[in-house]
Amino acid sequence: MSSPRSELPDGHVPTTGEIPTLVSRISASGRRRGPLVIAAIATMGSLLFGYDTGVIAGALPYMHLPTAAGGLGLSAAEEGLVTSLLAFGAAAGALLGGQLNDRIGRRRAIMLLAILFVVGTLGCTFAPNVAVIAPFRFILGMAVGGASSTVPLYLAEAAPKRIRGPLVAVDQFMIVFGQFVAYSLNAVIAHMHSAPQAVVENDPSGAYRPGETVSWDVLQHIEGVVVSSGNGEAWRWMLVLATIPAIVLWVGMRVMPESPRWFAANKRYYEVIGTLKALRDPAKDDVADEVVEMVELEEKQSTQVEWTLRQGFRRRWARRLILIGIMLGIFDQLTGINTAMWYMPTILGAAGFSTADAITLNVVTGAVSAVGSAVGLYVVYRFARRHVGMAQELGVAIALFALAALFHFGVEPHMSADGSIADTIPTLVPWLILVVVSLFVFAKQAGTVTWVLLAEIFPAKIRGGAQGISVGTLWLFNGIVAAVFPSMMAGLGGARTYLVFAIINVIAFLFYWRVVPETRGVSLEEFEERYQAAHGE
Repeated sequence: MSSPRSELPDGHVPTTGEIPTLVSRISASGRRRGPLVIAAIATMGSLLFGYDTGVIAGALPYMHLPTAAGGLGLSAAEEGLVTSLLAFGAAAGALLGGQLNDRIGRRRAIMLLAILFVVGTLGCTFAPNVAVIAPFRFILGMAVGGASSTVPLYLAEAAPKRIRGPLVAVDQFMIVFGQFVAYSLNAVIAHMHSAPQAVVENDPSGAYRPGETVSWDVLQHIEGVVVSSGNGEAWRWMLVLATIPAIVLWVGMRVMPESPRWFAANKRYYEVIGTLKALRDPAKDDVADEVVEMVELEEKQSTQVEWTLRQGFRRRWARRLILIGIMLGIFDQLTGINTAMWYMPTILGAAGFSTADAITLNVVTGAVSAVGSAVGLYVVYRFARRHVGMAQELGVAIALFALAALFHFGVEPHMSADGSIADTIPTLVPWLILVVVSLFVFAKQAGTVTWVLLAEIFPAKIRGGAQGISVGTLWLFNGIVAAVFPSMMAGLGGARTYLVFAIINVIAFLFYWRVVPETRGVSLEEFEERYQAAHGE
């Protein structure tokens, strides 16, 4: 009898009748890797995504210190550049990552991203000035964008359908947990190094003597002040810690299997069976049935030419799914969640909190966000994706209407023309805003199904590329919102700005209700067949 390997060479698709015999004869590809092990390793990429997007909030106050004090002497424009370059790099990374993981496989793409994380992190950590840190922030963003498109795809394709939703939702949880870790370590490092401060060399105002150590919150407002040293190097410690999970990710992915559905898309059914036997629990999962579903889908598409993204756009049902994915990415960023979190330090500052206290209080929103995301794991497991998305948009819209009302009635009557907030603001108002922002963050994270849906809805033949376009658009809008938000606040004020975001979220609620398809309880192959049948060629 010939070996199963010779009977099933690359490019050969078995008949459905051959599959039970082949499954019984082909051995598992290595030791069994349960879903939790796969998730624990692969979502190190998600944790890095969260850490690298969250750490900058605590690092920026130290980066503002002059170079003599260990900072980068950031101007306002340079702060915007350093912050937004990561988002624009992520947009490029998501687009390229989608194409790359279709070509070389999800596993190898994630290993490549781990290397990119290390290079970007070390480049940023040791950058002597803005000109050097800028390209490395873009490189780091490419790693973040690549991880945001590849990790959920890998999880969705590797998971059995009975737990696919919660397993992909772990990705969202680890992103938020990574932000919480960043906020917490920022607070620890800020406590160890003290708040940003510098040693005075010359103070034209005469308020401080040479050699005196003074908070940068005070010194930055003194015209012509010269400093000789300071504690600005703290930002480098905040950034460099991201190399640890990057190394864990690279080492861990070396012993993880490739996605069985990537093997199927490339007609490598020997590896499909071997990988599924390493990933599935024989007591709960039927490997032969799963392979049959892949083969039946392949047979239906065998008369079609090889797909490219352009050909995907030519098919009405596939084009509709790609456009739904793009809109999901856009609406995810137009929830306005990042703007609320960015503005909170300003409100806390107006209430009398120092920079160090603002960094510490950021941990509160990080913790609420992590708890909300943990609740989201159960919600995604228990309820239909569309219903979870609708509940999220409803909760976010209500929170944004409340924020708009608080700004209109509580903050703006106490604002001067230059945007500063007078002491007459009721003490309760900043705390109410903190509470509403926390509820807002909780509603957003507990109901986020964007990453789950983006990993499930696209046709197998262009899944990586379509995922890349959608996630790339998501990051593009992340950068756009970051760029226009200050102008909106200055031109429209807080009340009108959050009213705009609230109305957008009402539209997003209608989009989930009327347009988004349901993917819960069916395999990726079943969903694709049903959607194609319902929406035509």
